[in-house]
Amino acid sequence: MIRRRGSFPIKVRDVEIGGGAPISVQSMTITDTKDVVATLAQIHALVEAGCDIVRIAVPDKYAAEALPEIRAGTDAPLVADIHFDHRLALMAAKAGMDCLRINPGNIGGREKVEAVVRACKEREIPIRIGVNAGSIQEAWSKKIDRRPEGQELVEAMVEDALEHVKILEDLNFDQIKISLKSFEVEVTIEAYKAIAQRTMYPFHIGITESGPPRTGIIRSAVGLGSLLYDGYGDTMRVSLTTDPVEEVFVANEILKVLGLKEVGPTMVSCPSCGRCEIDLFGLSDSVEEVMGTIKEPLKVAVMGCVVNGPGEAMDADIGIAGGKGRGVIFRKGEILRTVDESDMLPVLTDEIRKLEAEFAANGDSSD
Repeated sequence: MIRRRGSFPIKVRDVEIGGGAPISVQSMTITDTKDVVATLAQIHALVEAGCDIVRIAVPDKYAAEALPEIRAGTDAPLVADIHFDHRLALMAAKAGMDCLRINPGNIGGREKVEAVVRACKEREIPIRIGVNAGSIQEAWSKKIDRRPEGQELVEAMVEDALEHVKILEDLNFDQIKISLKSFEVEVTIEAYKAIAQRTMYPFHIGITESGPPRTGIIRSAVGLGSLLYDGYGDTMRVSLTTDPVEEVFVANEILKVLGLKEVGPTMVSCPSCGRCEIDLFGLSDSVEEVMGTIKEPLKVAVMGCVVNGPGEAMDADIGIAGGKGRGVIFRKGEILRTVDESDMLPVLTDEIRKLEAEFAANGDSSD
């Protein structure tokens, strides 16, 4: 059982973050925010994929001017991502954004920070303080003539985040969440563990700039999985160089593997071996496509042979194990029927659809 770190709760629209609430999944649009139609389409795609909170880049006043129309087009919780210009933050707050990603120490003097805080208080908008290792290294290299690494970098990230927190606390503002991100997994993990000793604000976790899917998924799974297993993290984003819908899928899969979220189906399949006498790879790919249309939390197994198939996947709700040109369909380890290889996919698909209907009606596959 994973014991999660305690934290103060905040709300981003109707999504609670911290305080023991379920870990929410975030992603970010990659459209030009000024293109309202494209941005709304991507927001809808992300929500459909299981994204709880969507972040939008607001780089200039033209993007900020598009926010009211975007807000009117969706009920999804929206975060405005803003750097340096407090006027954009004020425009985002007025447009009805549900959270601001802005570092108060980077938007000017106290008067500007007060204006943003006042707007957030009036509208009950939380602020996410985000610290990236790359920015810290660049800033520190100008001070100490070298880039901090390792533990020195961890301490610099924590101190920078706490400085931003103090600015808000001095203005009696406490609707805060914190992120400390690095490309380096160890630095990210140690930074969150260090700041957890000094604050109770909820954490947004992520491995920044983790790369393209093939390597970025591994880096993110190792880093975020380690943090989540140790109880750190209240909301999360998997950052990948690809369609953001893939980020949502990966994030939800990480949470499912750790038992922190029950969402959508799970597929169990063996890696194949010399005993396999069916086209396991083709069957597995086809079943995965079928499962992409399913919302219920089914567990489906595709096994290459009957030697271990039903036994190893005994807890699967439904599954198939191949033989020589034939296979057995089983449910919870009990064999239902034997089918020819040509009928494997259609029969298994039919059984999956039946089970999906049962789940939808009862929420339980045991009936």
